[in-house]
Amino acid sequence: MNHPLMERALGRTPPERLRSDFQAGSVPCSAGGIASIVILVGVALLMLAQCQPATASTVSAQERPTQSAPERHRNTLVRAARFGFGMDAPIATLAAQVHQESRWQPNAKSPVGAQGIAQFMPATADWMAELYPNTLGPAQPFNPGWALRAMVQYDKWLLARVSSLCECDQWAMVLAAYNGGLGWVYRDSDAARALGAREPLAWRDIEHNNAGRSAANFKENRHYVRVVLTRFEPQYSGWGRGVCDGVTL
Repeated sequence: MNHPLMERALGRTPPERLRSDFQAGSVPCSAGGIASIVILVGVALLMLAQCQPATASTVSAQERPTQSAPERHRNTLVRAARFGFGMDAPIATLAAQVHQESRWQPNAKSPVGAQGIAQFMPATADWMAELYPNTLGPAQPFNPGWALRAMVQYDKWLLARVSSLCECDQWAMVLAAYNGGLGWVYRDSDAARALGAREPLAWRDIEHNNAGRSAANFKENRHYVRVVLTRFEPQYSGWGRGVCDGVTL
């Protein structure tokens, strides 16, 4: 399109040239000429509109930033935590536990057969479903909603079966039991008592006592407790309180 008004609309024609074109009579003033001008200007405006940057409302769903894995499940965890522990639930601790278990991946599978975002063994998932049929319903370890509710319930169940003066120490025992079994926490506690530890036991009394596990399993279990409470719990402090806030484990 070489019409001078088209060039002007697109910003390519200096005003001096446009004036000279009018003066020279190169732009007809008939009704047909005016109609042509209107059409050309309309086309130019349409082209300019198509070149405008897209607004938020025009960005496709595929182009929008996606939530991180923790954020996708944050509300579900918060609801489950507050249902199980009340409004003062240790949400940062529970989030740290999920982070260590699966990195928030609902379809996670471990080499030993643990399943889902909370890494339940199938037998444990079935047992939790039997223990809390009204709260949980049938076992669904790959369903994040079910798994997070079950994790909170299992933690609560374990919490009622260990004791310490400090909440941080008590949760260290809970996490050790979640990862390796409550029986081992009891046996390690007995070994600590045999060495002279006094009640109530602190985690430091139990941590270095191995009542018979393989060295690899013992190391993994103790690492699990410390990485949850000292590394990942602080990372989720913006979500809520942690059981070891301001405490040295």
